[in-house]
Parts: sequence; C-alpha cells; structure tokens
Amino acid sequence: MKEIKLLEEQINKLASKSFDLEAWKQYTIVLLARIFGDNNQKIHQIEKIEYDYSSWALRDTSGSSAYLETCKKLGKEILQASIDELGTFGLPDQSHPSQDLISVGVLLTALEDDIKVSQFRKIKSIINSEKSTDEKKKEIKDLFKDLQKEDTLNIVLNILSSPDLKGKF
Repeated sequence: MKEIKLLEEQINKLASKSFDLEAWKQYTIVLLARIFGDNNQKIHQIEKIEYDYSSWALRDTSGSSAYLETCKKLGKEILQASIDELGTFGLPDQSHPSQDLISVGVLLTALEDDIKVSQFRKIKSIINSEKSTDEKKKEIKDLFKDLQKEDTLNIVLNILSSPDLKGKF
C-alpha cells in the first residue's frame, strides 16, 4: 500500500544526520491529512511535538540530544500506529462529517430559528426513533405541513445562507 510506504519513508527520515524536526513535522502533517483527513488526532499529536529551546536545555549538552531523541521517538510511534491502523483497517472512509455539504449544526440552527420548541422536539424524537426511513419521512412531512409557508421558506433560506456552506458548491 503506497500510504504505508510513504509513512515508512517518514520514519526512516528520523535517522537522517541532517534531520530537521520542523520540516519533518510539516511533511508528515501533509501526508497524514491526505490519508486520514485534516482533523485527524494523529495530526494534532504531530503538531504537539516540540523541541525544547529553553536556555537550560541549550546549555545542557548532555540533554539536548535527549530532547531531540524523545521528539523522534514520539514521531515514530505516531507513524507506526498510523501504519498499523492502515494495515489492519485499510484506508479510512473519506466521507467525513465535517466535509458533508450541510452539517448537522446548520440544520439544527435553521430549524431552531423558525419552529416552535415542541415542533423541534417532535422532529428530534422522529429522527431518533426506531421507525423505518419511510415512516420518518411521512411524519416529518406531516409536521412540516402544519408550519406556515413563510416558516418553511425561512428554514430553507437559513440553510442556504449559512456561512458553513461557503465554498462547498
């Protein structure tokens, strides 16, 4: 799998004599984002790897290489976990909720702004019920029939004018 090969190459770079932690981190973050998505926890873990540039660490010649070795070891562990995950589970599903066209938050805000609390609770209970999709659609449709035409129009307008949709079309 080419993703595993790229991550293994990043692990090998940790042993390079001309190793640059910041350059390595940036390249690794780009790879992990491409493989696992922009908001993956592994990216946040790589971003947290920091070399200690404090004056104490720089004066302590016996410890400065130990700090860098700790950074390298942490980076290697994160990449090895990524490789193990890919080897076991394969590539992750690329449909991430954060990349969906309309997020749940946009829908909830649009509904909350233009329907009564009781109607909102009813929709929520329908969605969370064990009923079939067809039954849910029928019940939600009946609920929307009771809304004023202007309320229904405002819900659609709130969804379509949401800043969260900017750049998604």
